Amino acid sequence: MTIPTEDPIYSDEGLALNPELLKYDRLYESIEQSELLNQKESAPNIGFGLDYVPVSERPDMTFSDNGKDIVMPMVSLSIPIFNNRYSSVSKQNELRQLEIESQKTERLNVLETAFAKAKSQRNQARIQFNTQEKSLMQANDAEEILIKNYETGTIDFNDVLDIQELQLKFQMNQIESIKMYYVQSALLNYLIN
Repeated sequence: MTIPTEDPIYSDEGLALNPELLKYDRLYESIEQSELLNQKESAPNIGFGLDYVPVSERPDMTFSDNGKDIVMPMVSLSIPIFNNRYSSVSKQNELRQLEIESQKTERLNVLETAFAKAKSQRNQARIQFNTQEKSLMQANDAEEILIKNYETGTIDFNDVLDIQELQLKFQMNQIESIKMYYVQSALLNYLIN
């Protein structure tokens, strides 16, 4: 595995579509609906109705409407006099909306910070990878020189082993850089998708 030559371009504008932020929008909308309901409840109510009572005919009595069913139209009017309850609920809804807005802003700041940090660490991983690659090439050149010197008998074999150990260390650091690059790329992808 290696690091790609060009990084995918991630824009922090995609953070606005993060599900963690969309949750706050839904909560805000639910409080708006709650406020609409409160306003509706605080308004005067008017009601119309019809009451029907079946009446059976009484044989022992004689009068003009004997046995005639009763139909009663009704009108009701309710005017809230004590509006403290409704104004209190409105104030609570307003405060909850402010709370949700501040929570959303705080969460957006956290996500933007995480986004910037992941982008920075991904760039840092690329720089480390390139540095390790240059160092590995120089160590390979040094190994060739040391092997030729060992063949002529001017140096000990331990010097060749030391440079090979150094090459192995550079390769391990390269692998660590690749891992860090892909972890940070996955984090960036998570934050904006």
